[in-house]
Amino acid sequence: MAEPTFNQSQSLQQNQTIAPQMQQSLQLLQTPTLELRHLIQQELVTNPTLEDETEEVSIEDATSPDEDEQFDKEFAELSQLDEEWREYMSQARVAAPKRDDADEKYQYMMDSIVEVVTLQDHLTDQLNFTDARPEMKELTANLIGNLDENGFLQMDLEEMCLDTGIPLPDLEEARNLLQSFDPVGVGAEDLRDCLLIQLERLGKHHSLEYRIIDQHLDDLARKRYPQIGKRLSVTPEQITKAAEFIAGLDPRPGSRFTEGSNSYVTPDVTVEKSGGEWTATIHNEQIPRLRISNSYKDMMAEGGGREVRGYIRDKIRAGKFLIKSIHQRQQTIQSIADQIVERQIEFFEHGSSKLKPMNMAQIADVVEVHETTVSRAVSGKYIATPHGVFEMKYFFTTGYETESGESMSNTSVKQALADLVSEEDTKKPYSDARIVKELAEKGIKIARRTVAKYREEQNILPSHMRRSY
Repeated sequence: MAEPTFNQSQSLQQNQTIAPQMQQSLQLLQTPTLELRHLIQQELVTNPTLEDETEEVSIEDATSPDEDEQFDKEFAELSQLDEEWREYMSQARVAAPKRDDADEKYQYMMDSIVEVVTLQDHLTDQLNFTDARPEMKELTANLIGNLDENGFLQMDLEEMCLDTGIPLPDLEEARNLLQSFDPVGVGAEDLRDCLLIQLERLGKHHSLEYRIIDQHLDDLARKRYPQIGKRLSVTPEQITKAAEFIAGLDPRPGSRFTEGSNSYVTPDVTVEKSGGEWTATIHNEQIPRLRISNSYKDMMAEGGGREVRGYIRDKIRAGKFLIKSIHQRQQTIQSIADQIVERQIEFFEHGSSKLKPMNMAQIADVVEVHETTVSRAVSGKYIATPHGVFEMKYFFTTGYETESGESMSNTSVKQALADLVSEEDTKKPYSDARIVKELAEKGIKIARRTVAKYREEQNILPSHMRRSY
């Protein structure tokens, strides 16, 4: 009998784990300001030792002579941290006091944020005010629930008839009722149906625009104006004029009610020129100022011994780490913003055409953090500049070197491309090859495929689709 063989193998695997507190710190760094406010409010509810600094309560009064030395040491550290935090916040306010007009703008923006109204809410309100039969209201409500975010029906009526057993004429009546609501074009089965509904509501049922959409929508999308004109026995100029009117219709009538259209961007940093110098100011006033509350003394008075003391110690430690993490978050964002200003002076002076190449590794070296920390810090954060509000990631871009040896970001190259297209003769638009030649004359050498890529990223149509007749 053969002896059994045993194979013994050993593998060494290294797993990296992140402590819960460190995970919280990274989350705070990556979280946008408005979401951070919400997280802090949640922490204020769950941690009784934390409070928003709205009352004049001194942390030095928060002492408990019956606690052990370790507990006293922790309170001393918390007191020092609280003083540093308050000093940091006060210095930030002194360095960049908010003007009255800035206060008014900020308050107006906050007052302007309204409760989100969905497309379904908007249509249901209109349905409730109709005098339709109850069963027809119920059918229409079902169709409203079957709309996608653009306002189109997601299921064909004939399929719905087969699936539900509801007579097709009843479904069509409910659809017609739905299509009579605002926004015009809602309840359509596809883009063609949507645009035709809008033209019908405008009294243009027998118009050239109606015939173009009804019979030649695909050719219209490809701007084949001469072919459409030939088939409809009209000139390309007439087709061009009709196309301009069609372009004013809404291809996605329900999209105005999507979440993105109700969101507001609150800048985390403002860059302004003062005394001849550009400076970045972080908006600390948007974040609640936390401190350790005196409420723990009341909990001590209620008794509970070691259990109560352990609970309070854990909560104070959590609060201490939260305050420290917020402090570090603001300092990191401020340091990164300072570097952006220092390296992108020409952008702040002249705009996007002067944006220079810059990567996160360069900033990380100066700020003395890891590159991934820079990535987290700029995620979802915005900078208000004289040229508009930009996401902080916007300033990190690769680039090219011009013939003169000057560094030029790909954003600036895209801007140069867009400027060329905006200045071209629309009857003889530039081909991609011609754009390559024109950019080369400006000292910018890029490949034709790069031109095509940048053009598509900016939603610039190919030359044959930019031609006007």
